[in-house]
Amino acid sequence: MENRYTGKCLCGGVTYAVNGAPLVVAQCHCEECRRLSGTGHTVGAMFPLDAVTVKGNLHRFKYVSATGSTVTKMFCPTCGSPVYGQNTRTPNHVTLSLGTMDDARDLRVEVVIFSQDTPHWDDLSEDVVSFATQPDWQPDN
Repeated sequence: MENRYTGKCLCGGVTYAVNGAPLVVAQCHCEECRRLSGTGHTVGAMFPLDAVTVKGNLHRFKYVSATGSTVTKMFCPTCGSPVYGQNTRTPNHVTLSLGTMDDARDLRVEVVIFSQDTPHWDDLSEDVVSFATQPDWQPDN
């Protein structure tokens, strides 16, 4: 049975479907990905371009990477969710933001890139308190 993945942006205005398994699932800590996500990294799954169907209005942002390739980030203009990216070094592929997938439970990060740029605050140690859901907590005023 062929893998099929679906996903959407936060507001649901952009949806996508993918047939087939990703070539790779990568976590990236480069400066651009940190700024794109507002966190310490992004996680994306790379698929062949012809396996992906996207519906909805998207806006794009282009920049030149440190290696000289042009990177295009596609995002929802309503909610701002980053949906996918393309790189001129791999023109026949797109990298979907894993957080936009409806069900990615069978996918795992296979590689970490730009690990030298991992901020210290994004490396969670065993002593970090973890809650299964939103805790019932209010800050002191």
